[in-house]
Amino acid sequence: MKITEILARGPSYSFEFFPPRTPAAEAAMTAALAELEPLQPSYVSVTYGAGGSTREKTHSIVTGILRDTSITPMAHLTCVGHSRQELHDIVVRYRDAGIENILALGGDAPKDLDLPPSELEYAIELVRLIREVGDFAIGVAAHPEPHPRSQSIEADRAHTAEKLSEADFAITQFFFDAAHYFDLVESLHATGVNRPVIAGIMPATAIGSIKRMSELQGSEFPAWLAKKLYAVEEDPEAVFAVGVEEATRLCQELIDGGVPGLHFYTMNRSRATRMIYENLDLAST
Repeated sequence: MKITEILARGPSYSFEFFPPRTPAAEAAMTAALAELEPLQPSYVSVTYGAGGSTREKTHSIVTGILRDTSITPMAHLTCVGHSRQELHDIVVRYRDAGIENILALGGDAPKDLDLPPSELEYAIELVRLIREVGDFAIGVAAHPEPHPRSQSIEADRAHTAEKLSEADFAITQFFFDAAHYFDLVESLHATGVNRPVIAGIMPATAIGSIKRMSELQGSEFPAWLAKKLYAVEEDPEAVFAVGVEEATRLCQELIDGGVPGLHFYTMNRSRATRMIYENLDLAST
């Protein structure tokens, strides 16, 4: 099923996974997927590395989900390190395997990998290529706080509006203040772009990792959240509980504000997502 069809029926609740690099990590991801399937997610997505073996794993995981589960899958795809023909061939493989949903990303080249030049640079170019290949539902990324390479928030909003005008929906990077999300949506509406913007949710269940990921994507790790987490930093379970509580509060605020969907960054673990689901009673929706 296409994500456009899912969104037309009402709010979506979806999960994100990444291709594991070790047998132990693969077992953890498989277990998380099995534990989350009973929640009947609207769809799940699988990220795409900018190089190495995880590229092929994305394809095998996505097609495996389509084949072996009741869940609708979406494949991530980035321009980094690919020629136009390579990207075309990847999309053809997805089309021929029955995959109907792709998240089109420009991507960032890792500093530790020597990759060939990218023939396409921007997500909007990839959106157009995917349109040429088949009838897909296509998503793009959005940043409630500006992308770290953007010259200004205005420039970032304009760039997002341009690519979303040619895609079907957007999924945001994670954030901790709902005001950032609503500002993004309002700015897009002001340009005449009214396509669904799904909110990305990352529970702050471990201080070190959430600080690192916030820095990487150029988003704020707010002082009020840091204060709550550091107050219990000696107790990992208490940190976890605070992260789940604050993510639940954020999700409720977004739902009350009419968000068209929530997309949970699971980090290939199910516990936090299951707890938030239960807190919000989403399993019954």
